[in-house]
Amino acid sequence: MRKRSNGARAVVAVVAAAVLGAAGCDAVGGGSPGPSGPRASPTTVWDRSPDSVAAVGDSITRGFDACTVLSDCPEVSWATGSSAEVDSLAVRLLGKTGAATHSWNYAVTGARMADLPAQVGRAVARRPQLLAVMVGANDACRSTTSDMTSVAGFRADFEKSLRTLRAKLPKTQVYVASVPNLKRLWSQGRTNPLGKQVWKLGICPSMLGDADALDAAATTRRDTVQDRVEAYNKVLEEVCAKDTRCRFDGDAVFEYHFGTDQLSHWDWFHPSTIGQARLAEIAYRTVTARKP
Repeated sequence: MRKRSNGARAVVAVVAAAVLGAAGCDAVGGGSPGPSGPRASPTTVWDRSPDSVAAVGDSITRGFDACTVLSDCPEVSWATGSSAEVDSLAVRLLGKTGAATHSWNYAVTGARMADLPAQVGRAVARRPQLLAVMVGANDACRSTTSDMTSVAGFRADFEKSLRTLRAKLPKTQVYVASVPNLKRLWSQGRTNPLGKQVWKLGICPSMLGDADALDAAATTRRDTVQDRVEAYNKVLEEVCAKDTRCRFDGDAVFEYHFGTDQLSHWDWFHPSTIGQARLAEIAYRTVTARKP
């Protein structure tokens, strides 16, 4: 028992550096689209087989903690990764050879919506035919609920991102993933003792802090975060619907009932390789769906 306890403490200590220094405030999702399916403008002119893909977003899209502790692992990214286990969106659309030369990952671990316009600005230089977007978990994962990005600010920065894209690439298509369900993340991860110890180091304290607390204050805090995530997803849907070449995933990432197999066993927070594969499935089904 002593050896096992020391080993667990060692893992927690190693993970601490990433939690405190790598902005590990992203979440996980994955699976097939929800029953509502992808949502797009009724007049969308949509190409179901684009020949190049660029990705923007946060650590989920960088594959953080999916391969080794404290590290990005872009090769397992749901959007542009080369891993056969994940079968990324780019590989599914372009083939392995095409993805190697015509897909690019501009996501940054720790990014929030305010960082998206700059990422899009870098991506447009590649002139991708499809831009894949997943961002928003870090906007809700803050030290306190009062520190979360406002809904108005979230909207303004997403609109700015699309304006940045359209100024250079009026015909590039955009796939937008919903923000993952952070409350489900809490309900799944809290069953793992080691995961809860890692969370205490500062991972998404607005939702995951005091993971075992079920009092009124803790419940209100978690509900406040969940309400904000749902509001963010409404913004993504509404803004995307105004762009004739944009598809929102219909809350498929948010609604997917992921389990602990889809969570990184380094931090019980980011997607594992299996979780990344589920995200790739959602993206591919949304991008290749016929007009709703």
